[in-house]
Amino acid sequence: MSQTPLRIIFAGTPEFAASSLAAVLDTEHDVVAVYTQPDRPAGRGRKLRPSPVKTLALEHDVPVYQPLSLKDPAEQQTLADLNADLMIVVAYGLILPQAVLDAPRLGCINVHASLLPRWRGAAPIHRALLAGDETTGITIMQMDAGLDTGDMLSKAECSIRPDDTSGSLHDRLAALGAQTLAETLGPLAAGQLKPEQQDDSQATYAHKLEKREGQIDWQQPADAVARAIRGFNPWPVCFTTLGDDNLRVWAGTPDNSPHDAQPGTILSADKQGLRVACGQGSVCLTELQLPGGRPQPVQTLLNAHSARLAPGVRLG
Repeated sequence: MSQTPLRIIFAGTPEFAASSLAAVLDTEHDVVAVYTQPDRPAGRGRKLRPSPVKTLALEHDVPVYQPLSLKDPAEQQTLADLNADLMIVVAYGLILPQAVLDAPRLGCINVHASLLPRWRGAAPIHRALLAGDETTGITIMQMDAGLDTGDMLSKAECSIRPDDTSGSLHDRLAALGAQTLAETLGPLAAGQLKPEQQDDSQATYAHKLEKREGQIDWQQPADAVARAIRGFNPWPVCFTTLGDDNLRVWAGTPDNSPHDAQPGTILSADKQGLRVACGQGSVCLTELQLPGGRPQPVQTLLNAHSARLAPGVRLG
């Protein structure tokens, strides 16, 4: 027996959230409003650019709201007056006060890119890669006042591949999150879900990325350096110093063969890549970017900079 379609408010901002909005728009449920961050300056001209979620909402004639904050009682009343059954929150970027959490009949749910309680917080995709996790996934969670602490409604697992970057893993999780959300709405509307409480003792915190974290510490083991290269691609991108320049490192693979060189020393430079000594083992760098240039395969870069990237040169 079909359920009455839910009246849904969707709150989200980036591409990851737009995937989930697209999935909800494809269901029988009614998206009555979209909340997203205010347009931000972008590009060389610093023109205001709408978020991916706003762009998609306008294409489907869904009303868009862009408050700077939801702490204002007037904004809270505007949201309450939408008389929604459910609010779906995906990478929105604003804190939801208790009055907002309580406004929809079924409360607010969140699409989170980890298997909670692992990796609560802002950067779960990156932190999973940096930690060397083999599996991650999506959790649909009932939101409460805590940081990703609410009861879990559904989960879906996703393997982390040896060559995954944060970019490639983000794209797979965005698609998985959208699918899992769409599959959750029917049982949620029908009252068929059994919320599962999180085990706080198993929680880890995925703190927000900072640009300085991208600096490579060559004293680290090769596996850790290679994970950082993948985990910080496409942002903030790993970097090391080459003389007075910052050399951005886009791709590299670990090699645990022993050596007796100082960490950061270039061991070999050829069409296979730039093999650089780590605290244990080495990393073969295969895509680099010099200041003012584009990311290039090492083989191409060596054609013009072979002396600067010769064996024996020390990075960092």
